[in-house]
Amino acid sequence: MRVLAVVPAFNEEQCLFATVDMLAQACPDVDCLIVNDGSRDRTAQVARRCAARVANLPVNTGLTSAFKTGMKYAQRHGYDAVVQFDADGQHLPRYIPQLAAALEEGGAHVAIASRYLDGSVRPTGARGAGSRLITLLIRITTGAVITDPTSGMRMYDRQMIRLFAQGFDCAPEPDTIALVAREQGAVVEIQASMRERQGGESYLKLGNVLKYMARTCLSIIMLRFLR
Repeated sequence: MRVLAVVPAFNEEQCLFATVDMLAQACPDVDCLIVNDGSRDRTAQVARRCAARVANLPVNTGLTSAFKTGMKYAQRHGYDAVVQFDADGQHLPRYIPQLAAALEEGGAHVAIASRYLDGSVRPTGARGAGSRLITLLIRITTGAVITDPTSGMRMYDRQMIRLFAQGFDCAPEPDTIALVAREQGAVVEIQASMRERQGGESYLKLGNVLKYMARTCLSIIMLRFLR
């Protein structure tokens, strides 16, 4: 399986080099594409020092557009799978082979690295409450149980690469996961742990978290009836 790690990066000069170096050391057979999403800091310069391919977007377009750029690259270069990998150092590359195995052995289209699959850790705070609500909505609308729907570490197969590369209304978000689970029942999870952000500043302040969760929940409900 030829796997491409897509690393969207916006103002990640503090974390990017260490993140990509960790990925290269742990998974030398996995190719890496950094998508610099119009960063205003030194992310572009840091990206050039990394052992990775780089796509520089001229302006900040957001996670969805940056990730779709990576999916278009993957489709054009014939990759079998794409793993979504955060630039901030939270994701651990040792789980990539497990995601690939789950994708192949489970006949799935999406494999998710879940922090909560074995029940040893539970989501807490506002983000945790939102995650539990999204899990409930996905179960109600699709029948699937996704324990960590907001996990940003996901692996997608060729069919999903094509969907993201050619579709106009797909995002690397829980509503797309819900759609795939409902229509094809092909989403699996593996147990994983994640680190705290290794530097820089997260955009997920309380206000943004609440808006994100509200938008995601509404999208899942609307997709159930409109698509």
